Amino acid sequence: MRRVLALMLAGLFAAAVACTGEEKVTTIPASSPPEQETPATEPPRTTQSPAPSPASSAKVGDTLDLTGTQDDEKLAVTLVKVVDPAGAKNEFSSPEAGMRFVAVQFRLNNTGSAVYKDSPSNGARIVDSQGQQFNATVEDTTAGPGFPGSVTVAPGDSALGFIVFELPTASKVAKVQFAMNSGFSPDTGQWNVA
Repeated sequence: MRRVLALMLAGLFAAAVACTGEEKVTTIPASSPPEQETPATEPPRTTQSPAPSPASSAKVGDTLDLTGTQDDEKLAVTLVKVVDPAGAKNEFSSPEAGMRFVAVQFRLNNTGSAVYKDSPSNGARIVDSQGQQFNATVEDTTAGPGFPGSVTVAPGDSALGFIVFELPTASKVAKVQFAMNSGFSPDTGQWNVA
């Protein structure tokens, strides 16, 4: 029993150490111009930077540069398409009463020097207009091919697939989020949909 407890505590400690990085939400597309730097002769500002304007925030079709838990883990993630509602592939994968499927297509381009091996659906979420967050579900839809349970992407290669969510019919999709390392990366990409 002590050995099991020691192993569990060691696992929790390792997870805590891996998650101690500074959390951030990336919303500026990779193609956006960099922010203007303050000239050296100007005194530094002490106010907080304003939030990015909706015009500069990522939307469907934009690519965000994301990092993983290791320095050599990097992806250029594109939110390709949102299919809402997405049809069920067959009668065995129908949404529950009062619910609907929403399918989100991502392109994951490995821009790092490490192999990206992960389950992309673990790191994806939908946020509705009320701020409710929804995790992915394992379903097939008519929107197109989904990611398999796990993907392996070599540096320079990419993967394309849909991730399916089940939402209440009354929920309006507002944002889509994605983070590497099954959602444990401190860098979360966020796209505005509404």
